[in-house]
Amino acid sequence: MANTTGNTPQLNRTLGPLMLWGLGVGYVISGMYFGWSLGLEKGGTLGLAVATFFIIILYLCFTFSYTELACAIPKAGGAFDYAVRALGKDWGFLGGMAQNIEFIFAPPAIAFAIGAYLNIFLPGVPVLGIAIFAYLVFTALNIYGVQAAASFELVITVVAVIGLLLFAGTTLPAFEWQNLEHNALPNGWAGAFAALPFAIWFFLAIEGVANVAEETINPQRNVLIGFGSAILTLVALCLLTFAASVGVGGWETVVYPEAGAGASDSPLPLALAHTIGQSHLLYKLVTFIGLFGLVASFHGIILAAGRSTMEFGRVGFAPRALGRVHVRFKTPANALLLNMGVGIVALLTGKTGEIITIACFGALTLYIVSMVALIRLRRQEPELERPFRVPFYPATPVVALIIAIVAFIAITIDNLPLAGIYFCLLGVAYLWFRIFYGKDPAVVSKVTAENFPP
Repeated sequence: MANTTGNTPQLNRTLGPLMLWGLGVGYVISGMYFGWSLGLEKGGTLGLAVATFFIIILYLCFTFSYTELACAIPKAGGAFDYAVRALGKDWGFLGGMAQNIEFIFAPPAIAFAIGAYLNIFLPGVPVLGIAIFAYLVFTALNIYGVQAAASFELVITVVAVIGLLLFAGTTLPAFEWQNLEHNALPNGWAGAFAALPFAIWFFLAIEGVANVAEETINPQRNVLIGFGSAILTLVALCLLTFAASVGVGGWETVVYPEAGAGASDSPLPLALAHTIGQSHLLYKLVTFIGLFGLVASFHGIILAAGRSTMEFGRVGFAPRALGRVHVRFKTPANALLLNMGVGIVALLTGKTGEIITIACFGALTLYIVSMVALIRLRRQEPELERPFRVPFYPATPVVALIIAIVAFIAITIDNLPLAGIYFCLLGVAYLWFRIFYGKDPAVVSKVTAENFPP
């Protein structure tokens, strides 16, 4: 039965650890299939490898630190709820808005990739039309119900993982170490900093697992299992995919389709074409399965984004209509529809690379605010029940915090115009919040009641 509080519909608790693993891996797995190889053009094999090494440390430290917060405060707002409780409503708004930007701006880039991919098989259908149709279909599925959405996510995620394993099994026999060493640092160490957004793309949005905590059975236990197994799976797939791609012929082989061509963001088909040719059955199979990876991330991030936006409306930091749960389906329908509208507008700009970078700005802001919130909560609420405590505290969250700050600064320096757009988004949203919601006594009272229970 659905949970209710008075006459207000509540989210249903239906998700177990396997579903959470599927969501965690699914949010991210498209990053293994496309996009990351653009970092090779910036930094070469060594530059992207060094960037990825530090990003892996960031995500391992961040994920287990974030799990402590998710288990102690299992609410749909994720970073927003943790920041409000630890740092107050202003920082809570900024952390939550950064989370919204990440989750709302990542799907348009993936939708465009889905459109471009299917356009190969359906050349008569415009890429943009396919992308918009994908938004309509998967938003509708998320409105229909979280159990159906998570079950679908699990199935396509498993297929996408199998696709990566098939890819590695096909290409690794052709692996040669000297291919990793060839022209390994073409742009010097500055290239490693420029490659950071593409290293982040390997893992972007795994934190979305925390946003379904209110729909998880026994979240204090199952969020840990789902989060932990997902990040370890993703690290293994990242290393395997990187080595199996670049090791077959050097980084240029999986970036440039031919001499003089522009950079491709689809390294796996290029690696397969180099080893077995485009006519081989495995080439066609793995390339087709790549679509499942794109769909898994697109669908999964839409799911997390709906919960993040819903929490803003539920506590009154945005129009309260966004916080309503659909009476029949028990899902945040209004929030999902708003996010779809914003995503389609972003799609129409055609700036998918820039959209990815803006999503990375949001993610890094979320990581910074969340780690500060964790450290602050340990000090001001030592008695808070914590079913899971991050190992090696305080080193683990501090390491994540330092790497996130350095990455944020590096990406800002390398993308000043996009950084300006990101800060403008935050600034305008914050001013709007302060004028219309930040001083409302009812809002302050509700936030206090929900985040500082007696």
